[in-house]
Amino acid sequence: MTEIWFFVRFTVPIYLICFATHLAESLHIELHQTLKPSILRFSQAQSYLADSPPTICRLEVEPHFSNLQPNEKLYAHYISRAAFLGTRITMRQISPESEAIYDLIVGLYKAVEGDWDKLGKEIGVDPQNMKLWLEYAACFLGNAGNYKSFGDEKFIPRIPKEELKKLAAYTTEMNSVFESIQEAMYSTIPDSRNLLGYPDAGHLSTYYPNSPDITKQEIEAIQSFMIANALLPENTRLSKVEIGGAIEYHLLKASAFHSATEGEILEYNLPTGTPLEGRKLKIIYGDHSKEMEIIVANIDKAVQYAANDTQRSMLAEYSKSFRIGSLEAHKESQKYWVKDIGPKVETNLGFIETYRDPAGVRGEWEGFVAMVNEERTRAFGELVKKAEEFIPRLPWGKELEKDKFLKPDFTSLEVLTFAGSGIPAGINIPNYDDIRQTIGFKNVSLGNVLSAKAPNERITFIREQDVPMYEKLRGPAFEVQVGLHELLGHGTGKLLSETSPGEYNFDINSPPINPLTGEKVKTWYKLGETWGSVFGGIAASYEECRAECVAMYLGGDADILEIFGFGENSDIKGDDVLYIEYLSMARAGLLALEQWDPRSKKWGQAHMQARFSILKSLLQAGDGFVTLSSAELDHDDLVVVLDRSKIKSHGKPAVGKYLQKLSIYKSIADVDAGTKLYAEMTEVDETMAEYRDVVLRKKQPRKNFVEANTFIKENGEVELKHYEATCEGLIQSYAERDL
Repeated sequence: MTEIWFFVRFTVPIYLICFATHLAESLHIELHQTLKPSILRFSQAQSYLADSPPTICRLEVEPHFSNLQPNEKLYAHYISRAAFLGTRITMRQISPESEAIYDLIVGLYKAVEGDWDKLGKEIGVDPQNMKLWLEYAACFLGNAGNYKSFGDEKFIPRIPKEELKKLAAYTTEMNSVFESIQEAMYSTIPDSRNLLGYPDAGHLSTYYPNSPDITKQEIEAIQSFMIANALLPENTRLSKVEIGGAIEYHLLKASAFHSATEGEILEYNLPTGTPLEGRKLKIIYGDHSKEMEIIVANIDKAVQYAANDTQRSMLAEYSKSFRIGSLEAHKESQKYWVKDIGPKVETNLGFIETYRDPAGVRGEWEGFVAMVNEERTRAFGELVKKAEEFIPRLPWGKELEKDKFLKPDFTSLEVLTFAGSGIPAGINIPNYDDIRQTIGFKNVSLGNVLSAKAPNERITFIREQDVPMYEKLRGPAFEVQVGLHELLGHGTGKLLSETSPGEYNFDINSPPINPLTGEKVKTWYKLGETWGSVFGGIAASYEECRAECVAMYLGGDADILEIFGFGENSDIKGDDVLYIEYLSMARAGLLALEQWDPRSKKWGQAHMQARFSILKSLLQAGDGFVTLSSAELDHDDLVVVLDRSKIKSHGKPAVGKYLQKLSIYKSIADVDAGTKLYAEMTEVDETMAEYRDVVLRKKQPRKNFVEANTFIKENGEVELKHYEATCEGLIQSYAERDL
């Protein structure tokens, strides 16, 4: 039951009950009163309401796009189209109702040509309710679905259902769409379904479509079978079906074609001696076929505008991958992508990040197009040049580090297009372990994402005397953090592996010494295993934590800060930047509590889970290095207090100790020790659970970005169109993409 709880010291004033009852009725939720000795608090149902108002920022890209040559603009246009045309795939990967909600938003926009005032007046919906509808639509589009991209938690409209029903009734088609999804849009029952996760835990995951009874054990067993048979998971979904009384599993592969390549095995008998004995696994091609077909068409159009043969080869492999569903072809595209050094227009496409699959192996559709910011790139280039000087400082030793650091291309980019459920501040890809270990990777920092500022943002949970420096230096500190996180966080550490039958990337007869035990390592990645397949659902968050720790461990080194322009002789002092680095991370760890669900004890976002664990490591440093200070009963005065004089004596050693364990367990495939460590460090105790209440009370909406569109004019030139940083502008930008 969805609840509204009243917490008062002794009695409940009648006006509070009346107010909450009215609120419950307006939200179409059932009211349940529970008296407990604390403060007035509303239930989780209120926390599911869409942000009002949402924070909307525009990605500014005009000067950088204008500097491109005509062919470069055409190249950017067609790859942008290919990226955006996968948006429906992303929505389909989030929830069953997301695609129809999108159709409702865009359908109503087109019905009145964006004149929302006209719609409200004709239908009899007042301006306040229209505002609530537009806010929900903007939140939905900003997340490419009705679950938050940062937190994996459902959000529901604030506009009453009956009022939205009036809007939908403007056209017969939209009325039909709304009738089909209204319950799914507004429902918060059962509570477990408001989080993405394993279906057998009551959560939602459309990576396992129409399979509410598929279990975590079945998913893991199928994944083990796929590893043994060299079946890659990133572009797949998995269904459990019953045919003629027999259970079988369908592995749905994203492809334009509905048929397999000649000679491919399409049906497997699952092995005896396993929970799946006697069942079949069938490979089904053509998942997302409509989108894959038009994505391929736009990639093929981009080929003639590619800058070089490397780009043309990359595009050919993309086209092949999306046409026939071949992840091997996608891996080839990523090899070419890594080798395409310093392009004027940077792009990437595919099923990339696996954060939202509860098993941590299936990728969400994502694509980006961006232009290089030459000035900002210089610092990152210097960091790459000197990386081999910095790597030996990391706390795990030479034997557990890559044999050779493959210097990547590291650029600061200005984003034209980022299609997916959210836009990160930086990227380190490809995620394929074998390519990263042998060929390399690329790092990108997304400059106009980093610099996009939310209007009237309140700085919470730090002391008043820290606010001026925090506001001044959080941008520079975050740039250092992102640079080190992407380059040396994700770019370091060797995975001890069996690379082919009987062949290893270490001396199997004399394995490396584990620095934690002083003994020879006893575990490694077996043939066909990857970091993600072994560590499963915790892999994404664990790796983000490791990368964050690397950045914090090295972030105070004077020669690194000097690269970013923060030396002793600069206007901005390195020690000040270091202080804000640590203060920002501690604050982020506290804010992360928003992404922890107290009912399921589940974390909803990989990066925030990681940052919470780092906060715990800082608190464990002791001697008053980091404390959480609060004197009021409701913790409304809660602040992070960090003793900057102890960063190098207490903070760095604490982070280093944690980092050493994280990295070694990853390198040697010690999933048991790694899982135990991470579970302990991300466990929320009673005090932290209390602090979560004030975090929720003071939470601020995450940014939703309005991205530009490109169009080809009659004369063949590419036109860039920006939109206002408003709910209406965000909706218009999507409607004009014609997805």
